[in-house]
Amino acid sequence: MAVAGIDVDPAAVEDIVVLGKVAGAHGLQGAVRVYPFADDPAAWSRLPQWWLGHEGDAPALWRPTRLITCHLRNEMLIAQLECVADRSAAEAVAGVLVGVPHRALPATASDEYYWADLLGLAVVNTQDQSLGRVLGLIETPANAVLRVGDGQGVERLLPFVAAVVLEVELAQERIRVDWEIDW
Repeated sequence: MAVAGIDVDPAAVEDIVVLGKVAGAHGLQGAVRVYPFADDPAAWSRLPQWWLGHEGDAPALWRPTRLITCHLRNEMLIAQLECVADRSAAEAVAGVLVGVPHRALPATASDEYYWADLLGLAVVNTQDQSLGRVLGLIETPANAVLRVGDGQGVERLLPFVAAVVLEVELAQERIRVDWEIDW
């Protein structure tokens, strides 16, 4: 994948937060359809550039491209990227992930979190018993669900709702939950 016009210092890209995936071409002028993974995809149009890469790529392999236009249509983003000149180029980037360096994301409200910030955090219950670490999150129609693994094959699914998740302590790298160890 070639990205023209932007020089990248690989050391400046410490971590990429994946926001979505290019689903395919849109129209004849090189626009792409992007399936969003993150909340508030319309806010992405305010970012000056997106980064493109593949699953498993080290952050240094992701390449930035200027975002020319972007709008939401039927729960998909339609975007024109500087590195995609025509329909053939748009078809060629189908399946490529879209992300941004964590430092480029807008600040969150005090009770909001980027999913990427929750990955790997320790999960403890109200009795200070360890339930494991956050392996991932699952978006469901009702609410998000934390996937918590204890490193020994036990995986728990905890609803990410206020009744269960009592505190997210990013500085302490811990989430405190109202969940028993034998549930």
